This record gives sequence, C-alpha cells and structure tokens, in this order.
Amino acid sequence: MKTKLTRLFQFAVVTAATVVAAAACMSSQGPAVSEAPKMGKIEVQHKLLATPKTVILGYYSADATPVLRVRSGDVVEVTTMITNNPAGLERAGVKPADIQPALRAIIDSVKRTPGLGGHILTGPIYVEGADSGDVLEVRIRQIDLAIPYAYNSFGGRSGFIPEDYGYSKTKIIPLDAKTNMAHFADGIDIPMHPFFGSIGVAPPASMGKVSSAPPGIYAGNLDNKELVAGTTLFIPVHTKGALLEIGDGHAGQGNGEVDITALETSLVGRIQLIVRKDLHLTWPRGETPTHFIAMGIDKDLVVATKTAIRQAIEFLVTMKGMNKDDAYMLVSTACDVDITQLVDGPYGVHVMIPKKIFTK
Repeated sequence: MKTKLTRLFQFAVVTAATVVAAAACMSSQGPAVSEAPKMGKIEVQHKLLATPKTVILGYYSADATPVLRVRSGDVVEVTTMITNNPAGLERAGVKPADIQPALRAIIDSVKRTPGLGGHILTGPIYVEGADSGDVLEVRIRQIDLAIPYAYNSFGGRSGFIPEDYGYSKTKIIPLDAKTNMAHFADGIDIPMHPFFGSIGVAPPASMGKVSSAPPGIYAGNLDNKELVAGTTLFIPVHTKGALLEIGDGHAGQGNGEVDITALETSLVGRIQLIVRKDLHLTWPRGETPTHFIAMGIDKDLVVATKTAIRQAIEFLVTMKGMNKDDAYMLVSTACDVDITQLVDGPYGVHVMIPKKIFTK
C-alpha cells in the first residue's frame, strides 16, 4: 500500500524447535520463475506475532536487527496489523472493543521516523544462507483474515486525483469470511482476495533506510493484487540474510489502487522462504498457478511500463528459450500489461504471461 494514516501492528515471536529440511531449490537449469510450484502440506516451523518488539514502522534497511532467524525451506506463520491507528479507526466508527490490543500497544510505543513511511512491517526475518546476488523465493502458502473489517480512505494530498478532493474521508467496510465478501454498501459486495501489499527484503546497504511507501528492486510496497495465497514472489537479495519484512494487509484491491488505499485490514499469513542461488534477478518476479509475472517500477509511468515489458521479454528469452524478436511479439499478442499501482511515488506496472500458451 503506501503512506496511509498512521500505521501500527502487533505480536511476539514464537519460534518452534522443529525445522523442515526442504530447501526445495530448483536446478540451475530451472526457470527463474518456477513452473507452478507445488505448495503441498503446510507445516509451520515458526510463528511471528506483531508486537512493539517485532515490527518496524515505515522502512526497509540492511542495518535492521532481525527478530527471527529461519532456514531455507522453513514456513513462517506471520501476523500483520492494519495500517491505521486506534483513534482513526474509532473516529471512522469502529468500536473500541473491536480494536486489536496489539495495535494499541504498537501505536503507543513504536515511533514513526519523520520522512519515512507509515506501514507497520512485521520482521525482519533473517534467512540463513541468503546473501547478496541470490534470490529469495517467497511462497505464499495461506492468508487468513485477522479481523472482520477493513477500511478505505483518501485525503486531499494523496491518491491519483487529489485535485478533485480537498478533504479526507475514511470508510469502514465489514468483511464476511464465510461468504468471502466485503460489504461495501447496500447492494455492493466485493469478492475478497487477501494479499500483503508489502513484502520486501533489505535494499543495498548504500541506500540506507528506505521508506516503506515506494516499492523498488527490493520489492516492498508492490501492491500487486495477484500475490494471493498459492502464488510466489521472487525477490533479488541485497544483503546477508535477506531481512524480509511483511505487512500492509489487504482484503482486496483494484489495479491502480487509485485513492491510495485498498481494503486495508489485518492478516495472518503462512509463507515459505527458500534461498535460490541458481537464480539472479535485477527486478522482482512473480508466479501464479496460471501466469508468470514480470514487473517494472519507476517515477515515470512510461519507463515503468518499458521496464516491465523488457523484463517479460528477458524471461521469455532466458527461461523459455525464445529469440528476442519472437518474445517481443508474444508479449504484444498474448500477454496483458497492467498498471499495478499509481500512488506509491514510483508507479508499478506488471506483465501477465499466461502459462497455457506454452504447449510443450
């Protein structure tokens, strides 16, 4: 997501002693975005709760202190907090009893650094064996709602058309886990597709503390609605241990996220972290059961789009054995170029490459 109201989150670290020895690395000949990775049974090795001691407010950094150490192949159950504060939620109509205690604790004790973002990010998670030049494969195994409501808001200085809105407004939206619907208004129900707006690793040390608002080569605030349970994100690693942070839970979102927020909520996810030393990427990539995803990010929407298209071509050439000319033609004739988000500072664009077109 982005810099929304004030953000804060919850929980405590509980690390189980058992470790699953399953690195699940693909061979050096395997595709940079693995062919439909089989998720299999979920066995959790670690639980990471959001508490004042296990969250970072508003930034990614190579100097951040890890709150959990895991092995390649481990599954972590991680809890994230809604990107708002108790006072703001109560003003919008949430009953005090429905505010998560962990959110109150984080808001009261974790201070935001001026000039950085507002997301409450659970982590960092240190992945043993990961180092600069590797790729961290993040398999998103499961995502569940933590609370029965979300909010959406806009302000006069944010969003894609702030000139049309000289005021701020917040709407509380009930979530029904049984029907998998968000009740936006009478006669309007939105199917839910929960995902984490922000999943990222530490940037290169030379970049220092990077605001959580803009995404980048380290992934972060991608706000890519395709990254739901059952999908995989591949992130270039820039420092020892990768230092993964995760947050900005969304119950759903439209491409563009035009008013600067989605269906903002608290989520609990299970993610499997795998160190890939056979892959070397310059930009994040993704994979769903039906598509490969190439990504581009830049302050110029044209440059972001060109980057995403070039990344799609590179994938087709290096991983599918196509020549450069045919790859360009295939992107034009069979792939969709979508705007990921328009409101995080730099724009996000992604190319959806359908798997069904590859018949061999």
